[in-house]
Amino acid sequence: MTTPPAPAPDPDDTAPHPEEGAPDSVPVLADDQGPPVRRFWAVRRIPAAVLAAVVLGGAGLLLYDVAAVRAERSAMAWRREFTDVLASKPLDSAAVVIGAVLAVLLGVWLLILAATPGLRAVLPMRRRHADVRAGLDREAAALVLRDRAMEVSGVQSVRVRVGRSKVGVRAVSHFRALDEVRTDVESVLATGVDELGLAHPPALTVRVTRPPRKG
Repeated sequence: MTTPPAPAPDPDDTAPHPEEGAPDSVPVLADDQGPPVRRFWAVRRIPAAVLAAVVLGGAGLLLYDVAAVRAERSAMAWRREFTDVLASKPLDSAAVVIGAVLAVLLGVWLLILAATPGLRAVLPMRRRHADVRAGLDREAAALVLRDRAMEVSGVQSVRVRVGRSKVGVRAVSHFRALDEVRTDVESVLATGVDELGLAHPPALTVRVTRPPRKG
């Protein structure tokens, strides 16, 4: 009695299989570019409310005066006086020039508010989902970096200022060589800035000095 030949091994079975329970690869923030990140836009409720109140009040008062004149009543005294002043003042008088300059400055200010995002104190963070946006306050970021710098050996005190494109660090070291302390602070804060998860990591500038001498 002959033994049937063994079946040929399946190529798929010879391929190495992942071990059971092995963790799946999880993409990190650096590997996922995500949606484009833009700055946060300020609502600017106070300027909008003030402008709306001024425009509404002026338009309502002028409309009331025009309706009163149409009803064969006399115009308000302020409008008669204002018309007489405009009729008597030349265009090159100081009052007219100052008023025109103020009106231009007000218009430029409103245009700047309308065209700029504002909220400079909030730094946008990297995005992994289109419907999720996150921001980090500058003071909070500065506090985190300051705590990181204080962990470096030889650092006595640290001042951190976080801007949109630059982080300025001024540290005071009471022992160790200044170059060594500066190198350690730069290394620690470079890692700290990267771990903040900012969409546009700011440049890092570190300055280390000795404490002032007493007396």
